[in-house]
Amino acid sequence: MHKLFPFSILLFTLIACNNTNNNSSNMQTTNDSNFEKGSYGYDANFIKNHTKNIIELQNGDAKVLLCADYQGRVFTSTADGDSGISFGWLNYNLLSSGEKKKQFNPVGGEERFWLGPEGGQYSIYFKKDDPFDYPHWQVPALIDTIPYKIEQSDKNSAKFSLTASVTNYSNKTFNLEITRTIQLLDKNAIEQKLNTTIPGNIKSVAYESNNQIKNVGNSAWNKDSGLLSIWLAGMFAPSEDAKVIIPFSPIKNAHHFITDDYFGKIDSSRLIVKDSVLYFRCDGKSRGKIGLAPEVAKPFVCSYDFKKNVLTIVIPEVHTDGNYVNSKWELQKEPYKGDVINSYNDGPLADGSQMGPFFEIESSSPARELKPGETQEYHQTTMHLQGDYNSLKSLVQQLIHVDLDDVKNW
Repeated sequence: MHKLFPFSILLFTLIACNNTNNNSSNMQTTNDSNFEKGSYGYDANFIKNHTKNIIELQNGDAKVLLCADYQGRVFTSTADGDSGISFGWLNYNLLSSGEKKKQFNPVGGEERFWLGPEGGQYSIYFKKDDPFDYPHWQVPALIDTIPYKIEQSDKNSAKFSLTASVTNYSNKTFNLEITRTIQLLDKNAIEQKLNTTIPGNIKSVAYESNNQIKNVGNSAWNKDSGLLSIWLAGMFAPSEDAKVIIPFSPIKNAHHFITDDYFGKIDSSRLIVKDSVLYFRCDGKSRGKIGLAPEVAKPFVCSYDFKKNVLTIVIPEVHTDGNYVNSKWELQKEPYKGDVINSYNDGPLADGSQMGPFFEIESSSPARELKPGETQEYHQTTMHLQGDYNSLKSLVQQLIHVDLDDVKNW
């Protein structure tokens, strides 16, 4: 069985700018008393009150909220204006406290920029010779507390950057330039991405992130001393009726490349793995995580909230022959045998505490050798579509040949 020890095993035990560009304040002031909690207007006002360097992308009712102080993170989005659903999950308590935690600041957001690997001899989360345990685990500041510079922003896109360094467990130092661009997509672009037509009774919001890491040092990055991967993770609000749907390639022994026991085996009431698709219940009530290796992963992950009639689609890049970093917390025999797609459902810990609830969709890039001056790119698209159930049902059937009625009745 393909296994990793992902960052979330610690993230979920926690309860838990360089540029003042005028465009960073282009969001209109609202009063959260005018909006219900769970709406975009409420969350946008909350974030503006507790962070700086906010950017809002907008095309009609479609809005996407970004923040340079949190590494160009997509905090949340909406397909239906300020009164519409806020799709990202926020850690209100941590954001409002103003506190900066020492190890990690899990403030939420539906797409954040991270780097891998997390564990192993090439980890950037542990120092040389430190044990692989929680007291020694440390999220690097360049993906946690350091604000990014706003290079450009308007109503359709924003670009963020940071030049920094990080050293791995094997004492290899990476001098890198990080560049992250978020582009709002209109309906035509969404339809082109999906190669289909979006019905008129469906509202949508979508954005694409272009993430780059450049070797700005004097030495090459190679497999023998460790490589970096681009790691994107998104937190979303759970629901009694929310389920993640992940198609995969039905190769021989496909189940061998799907991990379902990160925190103990997930039972069949919460996870069903069929010949070429899996369903994962994401109600925020039982802690579990799944992962797909590149041998079976497809560039498509979706979730459906049957209560709100919201279809979320994440389109990552998948390279079946790529070197994906292994994040298991130990010295590894196969440091480049990792997952490309993951999904996590939050739930109570053994002591009854819980950071969420939320559920998560993650993806990773391959780790590539880079000579000085070379750059690696990784793209991901996130979409939210909401509206008529039958129209969304037809869309899912067309895209991945899955009947939403079957998922709903499971």
